[in-house]
Order: sequence, then structure tokens, then C-alpha cells
Amino acid sequence: MTNPIENRPIHSRLFPTAPASGLWVIIALSSLVLMITMGIRQTVGLFVHPLIGATGMSITEMSMALAIGQLMWGVFQPCFGAWADKKGPLPVLLTGALLLCIGQVYTLQAGSFWSMTLAQGVLSPAGAAAGSFSILIGIVAGRLPEDKRSVASGIINAGGSMGQFAFAPLVQAAINFKGYTGGLLLLAASAVASIVPSWLLCRQAGMARASDSQPAVGTAHAAASAANLTGSQGLKPQLKAAFRNPSYLLLHAGFFTCGFHVAFLTTHLPGEVSLCGHEASVSAISLSLIGLCNIAGSIGAGILGKYFRMKFILSALYAFRALMITVYLVSPKTELTFYIFAVTTGFTWLATVPPTAGIVGKLFGTRYLATLFGLTLLTHQIGAFLGAWLGGVALQYSGSLLWVWQVDIALALLAALVNLPIKEAKVVRA
Repeated sequence: MTNPIENRPIHSRLFPTAPASGLWVIIALSSLVLMITMGIRQTVGLFVHPLIGATGMSITEMSMALAIGQLMWGVFQPCFGAWADKKGPLPVLLTGALLLCIGQVYTLQAGSFWSMTLAQGVLSPAGAAAGSFSILIGIVAGRLPEDKRSVASGIINAGGSMGQFAFAPLVQAAINFKGYTGGLLLLAASAVASIVPSWLLCRQAGMARASDSQPAVGTAHAAASAANLTGSQGLKPQLKAAFRNPSYLLLHAGFFTCGFHVAFLTTHLPGEVSLCGHEASVSAISLSLIGLCNIAGSIGAGILGKYFRMKFILSALYAFRALMITVYLVSPKTELTFYIFAVTTGFTWLATVPPTAGIVGKLFGTRYLATLFGLTLLTHQIGAFLGAWLGGVALQYSGSLLWVWQVDIALALLAALVNLPIKEAKVVRA
């Protein structure tokens, strides 16, 4: 006999408890918004040396301005998450689009450390935080049972990777054609364009909530509903409970490493390419390949979360990351080496986000997911601050990034270990 479940369309198998068409529209629009905001954020490294040449700032000053931006992106995450949890996501997303646009335009006028810090250290990261994964997954997760959230978060997160893949070559082409001014104007226009999918997303999500008058049946949905009851106690008690939970704190510790690694590479990979005597196009292609491969990495991590404990997925991702950096350091620094490194590290790049968000949802439900996951992103961005800043310090005083690479390996191995003691329930499939 044929299996009637296996003969159903793929959307029915992945999301059987939700209206398929409406949910897929919400996921697609969330991915599109994240594609724009992450595409803008993850290509900032391409502007480092052009802006240094135009403003006369040192690599240390520029790195510090961008490092502050990494930190502020994390600081704004729980703030915007709490706003979205209380007032809805639309005003948050619209505010973010405007701030992102203003940040790029004001960068054109920045000629000193302080003005650059305001532009790329406050305005731009604030706008990106308002349109970040934590806000978008908060829109979707509440409509899904626990065992389906991992897949949805992987698909949404893949949108951010697609942004890096698409934006890196476009921004580099704009810089080559019109200088850094052309690249920044392209990003500003893209930020404004994100208003359209943001509005459509919130409209579609509102319609979906209005039509969802009958609760879905099934043990998975019932378990998710029970988990969400933990959010009914209010935000402050929920925060106190979260920070008393050792598993939540261990999750923060591992995510710190992810931030260090990602910010270090997005900020200083172009400098590493230049030190090795290659053209700027090599760094643009490398960043694009990282984003392309992380589409598979993010979706793959989301699907694996349906079958395996997410803490084991995180541990494997961090360990593989340490291995890839080690192989890169002992390899000849040819163009092919950079491309191979970009492809391999791309599979782990932001693939840590779906399982991290999934564990937060398992521990505390989805009522305050935007806030609680936003706080893990704050820790992520503390690591990002150090990654962006220490890379600039290393270049300024030693002319090499070797010891920062070594720190990155040590942190990745530590992250692989600290995720193992997290108390995560076994995967139970209906």
C-alpha cells in the first residue's frame, strides 16, 4: 500500500497544522525582508578600505566604528523584540527600513571617527536590528507546532544568506563603477524597498491570525500550546526564569563564538585577501560564496532539527568551523584557497541561528521569542564587537591576522563543548 502521508504535497508534510498557502507567503516575505537587511549588513567589509582612503581614518578607527555597530546591532535586538512583542512587528520593520536608509546616506557625509560611528555604529545597525531574524521568526513561530519551527526558521534564515550572495557582487560592482558612493546609495535604495515586503508580511500575518479561528488538532500542536503558556506569566518573570536557566546561559556562551567569527570575517576578509596580494573581486566572490552555501546550511540545519537534538547540531557546526579555519591556515593563500574556504565555512556561517532559536522556543515557548532570542543575539554581537575590533588591532600593530584566526579556532572548539550539557528534550515525532 502507498503511504498517504508521503503522497501529500511537500508543504502539507512540513506544515500540516497550518493553512499552507498563507504560511508559505509569510515565510517567503520574511525571507525577502531578511535578505535585504542581512545583505546590507554582511557587505559592510567591502567599504572598509575605500572609506579609509576617502576619510583618512586608520584601520583601527574604522574597525572600532564597525565593531561598535556590531555591538549596537545586538543591543537593539531585544529592544525591538520587546516592542514587536507588545505592539506588533509593522512599526518596528518600518522604523528599521528608514534607519537603515539614513545610516547609508549619512555615511556619505562621515569624515571622522565619531561621524562614522554614528552612521555605521548606531543608525545602520539599529535599522538592521529592527528587520532581523528575531523579529521575523517571532511572526512565524507562533503559528507552528514545535517540530515545524526549525524548518521554517531555516528557510527564513536562508533569506539572509541569499542577501549576502546577491548583494556582495552587486555592491562591489557599484563600488567599481561609482566608488563607495554608488555602493552606499544602492544599499540606501534597497533599505527603502524593504518597506513593501514588510507591509505585505504584516498584512498577511494579520489575515492569517484572523482566519485561524479554530485551533489545529494533534499532539504536536498541543505540546506547542502548552509550551506557550510559559509566556503568559509576563515578560519580566519570563526574563528572570530564562537567566536562571543554565541551558539558556550555555546557549549564550556558544552564540558568542558565532558572533566573533562572522563579524571578524565580514569585516576583515577583504583585508586578508589584500594582504595575500589578490584583487578586491576575490573578497566579493568569497563573501558571495559564503552566502550561497549558507542557504543550504541554514535549510539543512533547520531540517535536521526535526530529527536530532539541536544542541548536537550546534556542537557539530562549531567543531567543523574550527576544522575549516585550521585547514585554511596551513594552506597556500591562492585565490582557489579563498574560494574553497568560503564554500566550506559557508555551510556553517549562520546555520547556527535556526537551532539556537529552536532551543529557545523549546525552553520557553514563542510568546516572547523575539525578546529572548534577541538577547542571545546581544551576546552574539558582544562576540562580534571583539571580532571586528581585534582584527583591526591585529592589522594595525602586527600587519597580520594570524593570532585572531587562532583565537577564532579556540572559541569554536569551546562553543562545540559548551552546547553539549544543554538540557534539551529528545525529538518526539508525531
